[in-house]
Amino acid sequence: MVIVGGGPGGYEAALVAAQLGGDVTIVDRDGLGGAAVLTDCVPSKTLISTADYMSEFETAADLGVHLEDGEGDEVSDAKAELAEVNTRVKDLAAAQSHDITERVEEVGVRILRGTGRLVSATRVEATLVDGGTETVDADVILVATGATPRVMDTARPDGERILTWQQIYELDTLPERLIVVGSGVTGAELAQAYLGLGSEVVLVSSRDRVLPGEDPDAATVIEDVFKRRGMEVLGRSRMAGVERRGDRVVVRLEDGREVEGSHALLAVGSIPQTADMGLAEVGVELKESGHIAVDRVSRTSVRGVYAAGDCTGVLPLASVAAMQGRIAMSHALGDAVAPLQLGVVSANIFTDPEIATVGISQKDLDEGTVDADVVMLPLSRNPRAKMSGINDGFVKLFAQKGSGAVIGGVVVAPRASELIFPVTLAVHHRLNVDQLASTFTVYPSLSGSIAEAARRLHSTGS
Repeated sequence: MVIVGGGPGGYEAALVAAQLGGDVTIVDRDGLGGAAVLTDCVPSKTLISTADYMSEFETAADLGVHLEDGEGDEVSDAKAELAEVNTRVKDLAAAQSHDITERVEEVGVRILRGTGRLVSATRVEATLVDGGTETVDADVILVATGATPRVMDTARPDGERILTWQQIYELDTLPERLIVVGSGVTGAELAQAYLGLGSEVVLVSSRDRVLPGEDPDAATVIEDVFKRRGMEVLGRSRMAGVERRGDRVVVRLEDGREVEGSHALLAVGSIPQTADMGLAEVGVELKESGHIAVDRVSRTSVRGVYAAGDCTGVLPLASVAAMQGRIAMSHALGDAVAPLQLGVVSANIFTDPEIATVGISQKDLDEGTVDADVVMLPLSRNPRAKMSGINDGFVKLFAQKGSGAVIGGVVVAPRASELIFPVTLAVHHRLNVDQLASTFTVYPSLSGSIAEAARRLHSTGS
């Protein structure tokens, strides 16, 4: 087994393949864990956790807690030292990559540091980082090369003032005024992180609202929170270009307006890393976008060649990449395997509050593609939320008409990524609302609102 790319799709596949008796080689350039660990998920969530910690100082006074210095004077502001924050972020990412590498090596996986190219459907050529090449024969090849930030001709990052989300961890000082271009998941998360750290933030969104692909009720809550905390949100504002003028940057909008700041962060999507890999030459079908076409067990159009992760464009989540990789190796080596089920994938957006989702969406309901009952409970009525000073957020459940099966849910709350798990279990195992409602929850707890929502969806049959 030869795996090209050491991100979640690659290293998780390697662990499964080794467990099933495969002779496994990973060809990886940057370090195991890939972008998810080194420049994306782990660093960004670490940065966000730091910003969340600082936000606790704002809530403290509402709870009757006041901070004082040694002289008894009240402390009004906490300050983030970005150089220290980013050093911790990078150290933590490196430590996680090291732990993954140790685990993979423990089970006998061989790691080649370099970039891989398919010579044929049974052979990979690795160009090694320390010079030279090595060709490895393979019974099975898995391509898990991920994606890279999209760069536009009119907005070229320079790594100093105009940045992609992979470059921000090299900053030593907090941006005075950060213009974030793009209001999708990455843009929204990092905009709020820097707002929490103390930057003035402008979020440029080409759509009517932030997070246009998410639950509209959840997106409304987040946009309200953004504005209430001082973020400037420019809706229906499409970027035409970004340029640097000395120690300032200017974002030009298509309607002629200009937005000036100290730094610009580009969050305008990503492109798959599939070019110059010999894929088309050996017959692997690529979509117009450059993504690799795969089926639900991660097979490409070429026998013995599989693909997993962001290079497939299936769903850009580390958890999905890992599952695709595990499924690929189980299928290739004849182990029991179930095809990928996107309908039971839980996802989370690490804003404050977080947005977690699973199953069907409000869009499915509004467009009439699903017939379901829905209940939404604001967290402001939850006793644990009141104790913790939580005013924003809600629990929303979708239940299939007739059977009462839980087929989707949305949680907007602090640590929604943890609270979505019981809803995901219900969706995955087709539990009905009565089964969810009759399960004990701790009182008081935020999870109590999940059970309460389920109780409100109980059907009497009348």
